[in-house]
Amino acid sequence: MPFGTAELSVQVATRRRSLAARAPDGAVVAGYLALAAWLTNRQWDRPDRMFHQAGDQILFEWMLARTARAVVAAENPLWSGALNVPDGVNLMANTSVLGLGVPLTPVTLLFGSQVAFVVAVVACLAGTATAWYVLLRRRLVQSRVAAAIGGLICGFAPGMVAQAGAHLHMAAQFLVPVILALVFRPAPGDREWRYGILLGLAVTYQAFLGEEVLLFVALAAGVFAVGYALADRVAARRLAPATAGRIVVGAVVAAVLLAYPLWFQFFGPGHYRGMPFHAYAYQLDAASFTAMARQTVLGDGRPPALLAPNLTEENSFFGPGLLVLAVVVTAWWWRRPLVRALAGCGVLFALLSLGARIRLNGESTELAGPYRLISGLPLLDHVVPARFSLVCVPVLGILVALAVDRVRQSPAIRPVVRLLGAGVLAAALLPLAPTPIRTVPVGPVPAFVADGTFRAYVPAGRTLVAVPPVTNHGRSPAMLWSARTGLAFTAPGGFFIGPRAGDDPTARWGAPDRPTSVLLRRVADTGELPSITDADRRQAVADLRHWRAAVVVQGDLHHGDPVRRTVEALLGPARQLDGALVWDVRPLVG
Repeated sequence: MPFGTAELSVQVATRRRSLAARAPDGAVVAGYLALAAWLTNRQWDRPDRMFHQAGDQILFEWMLARTARAVVAAENPLWSGALNVPDGVNLMANTSVLGLGVPLTPVTLLFGSQVAFVVAVVACLAGTATAWYVLLRRRLVQSRVAAAIGGLICGFAPGMVAQAGAHLHMAAQFLVPVILALVFRPAPGDREWRYGILLGLAVTYQAFLGEEVLLFVALAAGVFAVGYALADRVAARRLAPATAGRIVVGAVVAAVLLAYPLWFQFFGPGHYRGMPFHAYAYQLDAASFTAMARQTVLGDGRPPALLAPNLTEENSFFGPGLLVLAVVVTAWWWRRPLVRALAGCGVLFALLSLGARIRLNGESTELAGPYRLISGLPLLDHVVPARFSLVCVPVLGILVALAVDRVRQSPAIRPVVRLLGAGVLAAALLPLAPTPIRTVPVGPVPAFVADGTFRAYVPAGRTLVAVPPVTNHGRSPAMLWSARTGLAFTAPGGFFIGPRAGDDPTARWGAPDRPTSVLLRRVADTGELPSITDADRRQAVADLRHWRAAVVVQGDLHHGDPVRRTVEALLGPARQLDGALVWDVRPLVG
């Protein structure tokens, strides 16, 4: 008995020491979570607000709601008929973020799509920072402080915060360090096939988070591997066989698991070819790399289209201090193969983000960018050039972490030098401190829809048509109402990428045009009243039949009165029901 008591005491003491040793790591992760929660605070408990790119948030809220519905009802998560009636939407061919939607299903069901979206943003930012912190701590640096700073840069750089406010598929990068850690193992062992299987599983999951990020990881890993091989041929020859073996095993595992989803994406119902926009037009200005992003404490107030395509694509904006610090670190440690490979990778992807013809301070130059050499290659022709610079984020984070670790760990460095280094680091990073993500107002879901009153008007197999039934437009009222009500109804239209027509797979935004949807969208955009003819009325009835409509609903719109008058000219007087204008069109369409 005494022996057992003593043994238990030893175990308790060991656990306490273990918990004490891990407490700083927990504090770092808690700090990342607190920062991410603060950055999203303008939308917590604010159903009337959305992040700056509201159309994209509507898309992702709907995707999260749809995934929760698919999980509960055991439906096909790769396709949905809840939008774009009667054709449906190929979700695998869109940014469905199933890798976020499935684990967030309980949150979506309990608290709704908006809360699930904001939780996803927090998870993407804090999760990415945490994953890089762990990789840095275990592989590259000894100092916990150095790893924490590196993770902070990787997870909360201006480009990451900008993408998180709209593009979950670009912000969800918490598996990137995992994939790189499995590809580049410093000491190959006897059972590399196990790491190959894990690599395949990680790649598969990343495909369900965001295929574009996965492509960037593959490209960056390839460039880094070549750069490292050139810098240290001996180490490259030693590591190459095991690395290649892991990659082959991982590729086989991922190919098996992704075979059907990828077939569905490229050949299933609702598949498309090409892109509905010219990706090459979305490039960064060379001056953006030293500028300050708008969502930082020293944010640059330049017009959105001057240095970046829009607010969401401010993927560089590192400021002069961080770039100068990176150059100094690179020069200081140039002989280290890791630093040379990182620097080369960062410079190449920065140049690619400048597009086919380089711009400087908003003016086009005669300088051709290296992007023109790859712009016509398969897959790469769909990549937005401005996003190449996201690869620079972890490159800078790792370089800074290495420098901080060297300063903190080297006994030869005097305290005064360390103090000076801390000042330089603060001068470089503090101007980049992010501010809460901007929000914009959004119209509420009408009580007629939110409270379920519409159910008395919409029988099974029929749809609710929101006005305007938008095509090629980000702010889709039907999509927002559907997301916020847990996909309580089916609707035509929506914001997605699909084929131009049933016999034409050319990509386009939204559903194929119908004359009535084009007419109502034009009125909603301009506020100008059109002259309605009998032909327009007959066409409206034909379009409503095509959409299988039971009821037409108008909520809060900027040009609400002109839209109402147009719909009344087409369908007759509206009824005011629970905060919405309602047209029961069942007598018209049969």
